[in-house]
Amino acid sequence: MLRIKFIIIFLGIALLTNASGWCQAPLRSVRLPSLVSALRFSEPPAFCGETIPMDIGDVRERLEKALLLALWDRPQVILWLKRANRYMPIITRALKENRMPDDLKYITVIESALRPHAGSVKGAMGFWQFMPATGRKYGLTVNSDLDERRSIFASTRAAVQYLKALHAQFGSWALAAAAFNMGEQGLHTAILTQKTDNYYQLYLPLETQHYLFKILAAKLILSDPQRYRFYLKKSDYYPPLTFDRVEIKCDQKTSISVIAEAADTQFKVIKDLNPAIRGYDLVKGNHRLLIPKGTAQGFFERLKPLLAQSRQKAREHIYVVRPGDNLAAIAKRFNVPLPVLFIWNRLDLNKPIHPGDKLVIYSQKRIGP
Repeated sequence: MLRIKFIIIFLGIALLTNASGWCQAPLRSVRLPSLVSALRFSEPPAFCGETIPMDIGDVRERLEKALLLALWDRPQVILWLKRANRYMPIITRALKENRMPDDLKYITVIESALRPHAGSVKGAMGFWQFMPATGRKYGLTVNSDLDERRSIFASTRAAVQYLKALHAQFGSWALAAAAFNMGEQGLHTAILTQKTDNYYQLYLPLETQHYLFKILAAKLILSDPQRYRFYLKKSDYYPPLTFDRVEIKCDQKTSISVIAEAADTQFKVIKDLNPAIRGYDLVKGNHRLLIPKGTAQGFFERLKPLLAQSRQKAREHIYVVRPGDNLAAIAKRFNVPLPVLFIWNRLDLNKPIHPGDKLVIYSQKRIGP
């Protein structure tokens, strides 16, 4: 019985291994990747041209742990590889233009797995996981209408400037990466109290002690995926971002649905191309938007009448709040979901409505007295 169970388990592992891309050989010749051989290097790895001192303390153990844990989560690595084809060209170009080491691009893999809406419980957000204050310090708009930490273009520009400043302050890319993770004040304090500026010999928060090695693991795998038995075809990768850019001046709140219609696409496509936009509308002001490739031609000709129609429709659906009204009662009266009132009017949950306030309500029922 024990032997039968062992055979069943082995066949199950073999099938999963073959399906997940560990090996493309037929089932009869499945060969699991050797994790031990994955930890052997012909020469010490490097980060941003700085050789990793494998003979110092637990450096080797930290690197091996990071690499083994990354290789264990093979589905995540496959997603890294697929998304990298979409976003890495943008990051690589920004680093090259600023004469920054290409290895810095792997920070985004560890910070967000290359996801624009990745967030942390501490409030970090976006590709590079900027905290709000740090993002604003390096030129990002972060408010209830726009969060540029989610923009691959804006957040990468900010990250380049931040990393450049950290390198100038600490003198090495290893320390710059550590400061990016834990903050420059905390790292500076650790350096002064421990009397060393060697990242590999500093006692730092555990997350920061392992941070650089996670980046190195991502670099090792993504720069040579076949060594670790990831065999992806060209068609497996997500396509690079393609788009047209348009600049729009909004005289008043403008629905993204109108923008999507003018771009001959759907609401979701505009939101996905512009993840920094929060909510359902563009606020008053100037906006630079990405729209599907090839739709810029004729965009403004289509947009003008759509804006006029939208504004006229909004005027016809204005409700003036009366004494004794509340949002729940108004929603029930016009047979619309309460949450949609907040979306249509960008209402704040913490701010009550008052008599005389004007609400836009798109309802089949008559609006007015």
